[in-house]
Amino acid sequence: MAMPESSLIGRITDIQGGRLVVTLFPAEEGFPSFVTLGQETLPIGQLGSLVEVRDRAGHLLAEVSRSLEETIERRPVQDPAAPERRRGIVRERRLELIALGEIGADGRLEPGVSRFPLIGAAVHLIASSRLAALLVREQEGALELGRLSTRPTLKACLDPSALFGRHLAILGQTGAGKSWTLTSLLQRVVTSMPRSHIVLLDLHGEYGWRASPSAPYEGVFPDQTARHLDARELEIPYWLLTYAELVDLFIDRTDANATVQIAFLREALYSLRRQSNQHMGLERLSVDSPVYFSIEELYQKFKKANEEKLEFGKVKGPLYGAFDDFLVRFQSMYNDARYDFFLHPRKHSSSASLEGLLRDFVGLGEPKRQVTVIDLSPIPVDLRPVVSAQIGRLAFEFNYWNPRRHEFPLLLVCEEAHQYIPRDADTQYVGTRRAMERIAKEGRKYGVTLCVVSQRPTELSETVLSQCGNYLCLRISNADDQEYVRRLLPEGAKNLADMLASLRRGEVLAVGDAALLPSRILVHPPNPAPASHDAPLSRSWREGPEDLDVAEIVNRWWRQMR
Repeated sequence: MAMPESSLIGRITDIQGGRLVVTLFPAEEGFPSFVTLGQETLPIGQLGSLVEVRDRAGHLLAEVSRSLEETIERRPVQDPAAPERRRGIVRERRLELIALGEIGADGRLEPGVSRFPLIGAAVHLIASSRLAALLVREQEGALELGRLSTRPTLKACLDPSALFGRHLAILGQTGAGKSWTLTSLLQRVVTSMPRSHIVLLDLHGEYGWRASPSAPYEGVFPDQTARHLDARELEIPYWLLTYAELVDLFIDRTDANATVQIAFLREALYSLRRQSNQHMGLERLSVDSPVYFSIEELYQKFKKANEEKLEFGKVKGPLYGAFDDFLVRFQSMYNDARYDFFLHPRKHSSSASLEGLLRDFVGLGEPKRQVTVIDLSPIPVDLRPVVSAQIGRLAFEFNYWNPRRHEFPLLLVCEEAHQYIPRDADTQYVGTRRAMERIAKEGRKYGVTLCVVSQRPTELSETVLSQCGNYLCLRISNADDQEYVRRLLPEGAKNLADMLASLRRGEVLAVGDAALLPSRILVHPPNPAPASHDAPLSRSWREGPEDLDVAEIVNRWWRQMR
């Protein structure tokens, strides 16, 4: 473990609250900014750089968190060139360090610190070769996400079992590179792990697209690894919704009769599920069982109760007029062509069709694929949370009842997660939020994990974020979002939140179980990149088209085809 003496830059002079203060050694010309070790030149005191603290009891790896220079003494000095005495200025340069881990006698780095060094411990710069030996462990299937920002020659690898086994959050403001990072990561997953199973909710058509409405899908994943499904073609039918989700969809909770409507819906729904599936011999059906029922018959039950009169029409029934708002809301959706894939299913119009739907959903249909990209962009905005919740619940229920769940783990990737997993408990989509939070709290036991991607962490469910064991944080400039992310990070990494505003596009701060140490990583460019790039505004305004086919735009709008 011998280090070249030229790497020595200072000694520990103060230890307080887990922070180490280093007083740097001056040179004859002042304080050097760089030191040459072998063939490389390393900066002294660069924020985020790593150093080694050595004393007789052991070695620590530490990160530079602050650099400062102070005037500590003024004293008379004799200048040979001038007979008079003048007062000189003595400056002292210090670094503040945060201890990250202990380096054992075998040269292995273990995160966490059980014993801090003593005053006078030596502080050394670390050559890249030694740092690589410390940071890179031989991990089965380790994913190389990019390069260390402070040492671009060194690989930045993550442990896939820890990364996807304990929920992952990718957070960053718009334009910071969230889709870029996710695409680069998943491209490496499908290439290195051919039996991976990923369901990706694509809200904006960034990961799969068509050159024209009749053209086949293209996308960011290698050939034969992904299947792209329009959410309307996947056709998740209404009868898969739970009772709570149907309440969210059809009932306005601010309506004065909402309580009565909710109670009646429960009774009618349970009755219809049992009645429609008597031939299957199911004895333990519940109001939430994923079996077919007729949506038209549900409407008729509400309509009949709403118009019921007693004593030959002289007396209004107990529920007369209580469902007016419900019926109007129902009809507006039922007659809207945009909801046909959901309320008028063609392929999945019986309980027996559930097997085929699940096979398509998890990639076991024909053809079998590692990734199922579900394009939610063509469906109505107000229906996306309901469909997203359905997809999340299908993933959970599939592996909950799968006896080989640990051999078939599923990753559910939620783009723009704040739109359908909101923090606000009073949101209209209570059932939607509850479905995703169930995965966050219980999914890991059944081999179902989440990857949530969001530009507004303060609007995302706190329950979901708090259950994440890994964070890939990109640039965040908003002060509220920065503070929120700071509270989410582990105690030893909270100081790193100060770097969020200075991260470059495509640079992430990786914190959690999958990274040996909190690291700033320059992510490898994905190939191909997702369709999330910004419009080249200046070029378009100089060289853009003089005219457009507005009729085609109108036609696409009418047909709801992008």
